[in-house]
Amino acid sequence: MDTLSYKTVSAKSSSVDKKWVLVDAKNQPLGRLSSAVAKILRGKNKPTFTPHVDCGDNVAIINAEKISLGGKKWDNKVYISHTGYPGGQRTKTATQVFEKNPESLIENAVKGMLPKNRLGADLFRNLRVFAGEEHNLKAQKPEKINLNELL
Repeated sequence: MDTLSYKTVSAKSSSVDKKWVLVDAKNQPLGRLSSAVAKILRGKNKPTFTPHVDCGDNVAIINAEKISLGGKKWDNKVYISHTGYPGGQRTKTATQVFEKNPESLIENAVKGMLPKNRLGADLFRNLRVFAGEEHNLKAQKPEKINLNELL
């Protein structure tokens, strides 16, 4: 076989085919949902995956208030922030974060599974999370996918 007849094609940002994907978070475990969404955002589910290019799809997640956490994670999972002043470390449980803003639980989990660089920041901008059934992305015609089939 002629080894010069085939080449590895690297995707470019101009040649990437991006689409919108709709994911329903109802009764989904937070970690499994987040890892599947991170793979879609990164583009690892596509045959044209290139590590240094944003080749993933845009993802919209609905029903964020119906997410599930296993075991005692609602009370034991701790989110830490810092005010920037000495002694300014603050902690909140998953229940406290969920009551204030249910979308931030999913956003936090997905952001932690993306690369910690400029590419990761660009990929995170392709994620939209909505607390209820309604979303404002009808014009993008998102394709609804079932995560249970992907996992």
